[in-house]
Amino acid sequence: MNLLRLPVCLLALLFAASVSAVIETYEFSSPELEQRYQDLSGELRCPKCQNQNIADSNAPIAKDLRKLLYQQLEEGASDAEIRDYMVARYGEFVRYRPSFSGATIILWLAPALLLLAAAMIVVAVLRGRAGRGGPELSAEEQRRLQELVTRAETEENAERHS
Repeated sequence: MNLLRLPVCLLALLFAASVSAVIETYEFSSPELEQRYQDLSGELRCPKCQNQNIADSNAPIAKDLRKLLYQQLEEGASDAEIRDYMVARYGEFVRYRPSFSGATIILWLAPALLLLAAAMIVVAVLRGRAGRGGPELSAEEQRRLQELVTRAETEENAERHS
């Protein structure tokens, strides 16, 4: 019976860990500001967690950034001003979608370049296969091949009619 309890306890712990969400309540002066807060907190990366946005992170710095975001929104800062401030303070890394610049050009172009390279490899492989075509048959080999094909067709016709 104890062997059955262990997996159940482990499963319960896993679910408990996934349920621990960030719960903060800010009183926004308008629903538009609250929506902007949700959008911006979803697109800004937590500097500590690195794989979570500040909306989902429980790290203290994420909590501070959410509070700062709320204050800046209530003070009338635009989305661009808030993003610029965060990038100036934490670097381009803080954005899940970095701006298109010389420093981030490889991030933006890498998927297209990899896709193009893959397409070129496929074309080259297919052309190589089509160009090979196999060795040429001698006259004797062609005659023998024709005999085999004719014999197979004759046997097939005979089977159909019987």
